[in-house]
Amino acid sequence: MKVGRIVKVSGPLVVAEGMDEANVYDVVEVSDNKLIGEIIEMRGDRASIQVYEETTGIGPGEPVYTTGEPLSVELGPGLVKTMFDGIQRPLEHIRDEAGDFLARGVAVHALDRDKKWHFTPKVEVGEEVGPGDVLGTIQETAVVLHSIMVPQNLHGKVKSIEEGEFTVDTTVCVIEGADGKEHDITMIQKWPVRRGRGYVRKLDPDETLITGQRVIDTFFPVTKGGTAAIPGPFGSGKTVVQHQLAKWADAEIIVYVGCGERGNEMTEVLLDFPKLIDPNTGESLMERTVLIANTSNMPVAAREASLYTGMTIAEYFRDMGYSVALMADSTSRWAEALREMSSRLEEMPGDEGYPAYLASRIADFYERAGKVVCLGKDERIGALTAIGAVSPPGGDISEPVSQATLRIVKVFWGLDAPLAYRRHFPAINWLNSYSLYQAKADEWMDKNVDPEFSANRRKAMALLEDEASLQEIVRLVGRDSLSEEDQLKLEAARSIREDYLQQNAYHEEDTYAPLEKQNLMLKMVLSFYDEGLRALKHGVYLDKIEKLDVREKIARAKYLGEDELDQINDIMAELKQNIDDLISEGGILDA
Repeated sequence: MKVGRIVKVSGPLVVAEGMDEANVYDVVEVSDNKLIGEIIEMRGDRASIQVYEETTGIGPGEPVYTTGEPLSVELGPGLVKTMFDGIQRPLEHIRDEAGDFLARGVAVHALDRDKKWHFTPKVEVGEEVGPGDVLGTIQETAVVLHSIMVPQNLHGKVKSIEEGEFTVDTTVCVIEGADGKEHDITMIQKWPVRRGRGYVRKLDPDETLITGQRVIDTFFPVTKGGTAAIPGPFGSGKTVVQHQLAKWADAEIIVYVGCGERGNEMTEVLLDFPKLIDPNTGESLMERTVLIANTSNMPVAAREASLYTGMTIAEYFRDMGYSVALMADSTSRWAEALREMSSRLEEMPGDEGYPAYLASRIADFYERAGKVVCLGKDERIGALTAIGAVSPPGGDISEPVSQATLRIVKVFWGLDAPLAYRRHFPAINWLNSYSLYQAKADEWMDKNVDPEFSANRRKAMALLEDEASLQEIVRLVGRDSLSEEDQLKLEAARSIREDYLQQNAYHEEDTYAPLEKQNLMLKMVLSFYDEGLRALKHGVYLDKIEKLDVREKIARAKYLGEDELDQINDIMAELKQNIDDLISEGGILDA
């Protein structure tokens, strides 16, 4: 193996000469400390290397060793419930070896080589197999059945396979390839992070991803296999929304990537998830979660790799036929890492100093999401939903990262600082946000929840839009200048905002709202408007409608448990009776 020599060190960028046998994206080991790096540019025999660890103390003349392989991740049993750094080093194992702070040059296998897993074969000796076929399964956690699949470039016949307890690097199957060569198959596959995994074909993403967050599921839904962005200024609740989605979305696997964010936010995930029970499985949320942590105090270069690491792991579980949700928090920090490396390479800067290829890199990332027919004879269907937070400076979404993201994703959950300051969470602005999956979601909701669900959604959104117009008049000439019907519309819209859209992430019952509860609550808040209009037409004064005691029950219905939902029907019946009583009183007065 030819050894290169360092000629320049500029932060995480190292330039080495004598690297004519290396290729772009090869992984290298820098200096005698064996720091992990990746070649990002070649000029003659000079390689520009992005080093994923601290380069302090490294100088010219030190050796660089090329591995001849691209940056890859290990895929196999042991991914779930584990927390990795941006280049898939298990942080818990690193802590055991090097202490609480990330040390340089620590080499740890991504997957535990000592733990044994029970392998159950699904094919027989002599059977023809191809890419993606399931050779056998392992019960990785209580809720994840891990499939060991034929590597994506291999066709052949099963020569031997056996059941038993094996470590991940033990041969569990031997396949005789079409060329007559024997291939030993272990439970580990390696895959380059910058290359998407193969599939048969993409499908139309037509099934709604249920998140339990009313503003999302009702007004701005995302489908399984869809893409969504959450831009918002500092303090508007991006991370809390991401945490809520990771906790409660009905995806079978969650991959959460903390990319350049504060360490205490990843700590919250680590502390909360084991305690929380998944409403879909009854097990701890950690039983289906993979964490990638590259926090703000970790090497900036590894931040750029962390999103690809998370995406590749998510694709691997998608290939098993799972519905996977990838949370990236935040892509702005990832783009900043791109910008830093681009400036050190002395590339021509684009908008606001970001590299000219920023938009294409963001597109490459989100395009790896989708609902697909997976490789394999059983034609499994898997879905990968990508949800990225964007942190525009000063909340200005006209900046390049937000704009490049919005050109690609189909759902925009626009967080609003004024809403957050009013303590309205989730602070998703219902007038600015949108979902291009709305027609598919309406069809799915009408079929699976209630035939009237989409009609009620449109009615509620119309009330919120009318409220915005009426507020302009109120600010100019006061509320009393409006007709009683318009004043009722303002009250109904306020009820939708405060009693339906506002949700408490830290309340045991309100943190997650199942679809049945969302449907009943939406009907209830709209029934206040319908019954109020009926009363006004019969001559009842608006102030009597506004003072009804049942309105307090409407406001508190969000805190009802799943076994108390019948009370919402009781509230609607009480509201109707109260309006009937007001109308009859009005009739007596008219007489």
